[in-house]
Amino acid sequence: MGENRAVSDSVSVSVLLADDQPLVRTGFRMILESSPHLSVVGEASDGREAVRSARSLLPDVVLMDVRMPGMDGIEATRQIVEWARPLGHHVHVLALTTFDLDEYVVGVLRAGASGFLLKDAPPTELVSAVEVVARGASVVSPTVLHRLLDRFAPLLPAPVADPEPDEDPLTVRERQVLRLIARGWSNGEIAGHLVVGETTVKSHVGSILTKLGLRDRVQAVVHAYESGLVRPGQHTEQDGARDSRAPGPPS
Repeated sequence: MGENRAVSDSVSVSVLLADDQPLVRTGFRMILESSPHLSVVGEASDGREAVRSARSLLPDVVLMDVRMPGMDGIEATRQIVEWARPLGHHVHVLALTTFDLDEYVVGVLRAGASGFLLKDAPPTELVSAVEVVARGASVVSPTVLHRLLDRFAPLLPAPVADPEPDEDPLTVRERQVLRLIARGWSNGEIAGHLVVGETTVKSHVGSILTKLGLRDRVQAVVHAYESGLVRPGQHTEQDGARDSRAPGPPS
């Protein structure tokens, strides 16, 4: 358990469920265990129990409700991540929020969660998200992202002008890619939009994370909006207008 690995027919991803509602945990258990790749190894009814269980069970993924009594999902996520990483344990947190906008989403992402989903996401989407997070990747639900950004738009900084090349570590193409990441686009969708190979997009994403000192795509999304690089309501057509400088070879 706790190893960063690909999901295959012979490997089971261990999952810890953390939610204060027993019926919700039962429902998630049924959904996850319908997949031959997933195994629920424990349940927690609050944040403190989630932290204790994560340390003892070393699950690959913690499915974390952000709103729980006592210690909430944000603090539980922070404690799990801060404990696991120095020890080399790959315990990934996938946060869950209700259908209504949850103001705690940004907090749980900053705390180290690898992504977030709506609680009413289709079963197939939930299973897929857990498998993706178990591989060390991140999951950003576009639906939740857009609601979140609409809610926090007044608090975001004003849009920034494209900085001079010597002031910005990112290339023009990397800024284009970051804007699309911030809208929840997958590597494949970005590749199609920019007419480049998916491998090229992956290379750009890796370069963005390294240059900005970010852990994953989730942190990249938060950075893009907090820095003012992207604003809610902008469209992809605007990306080309803002990045009017010649991008050069896409690779």
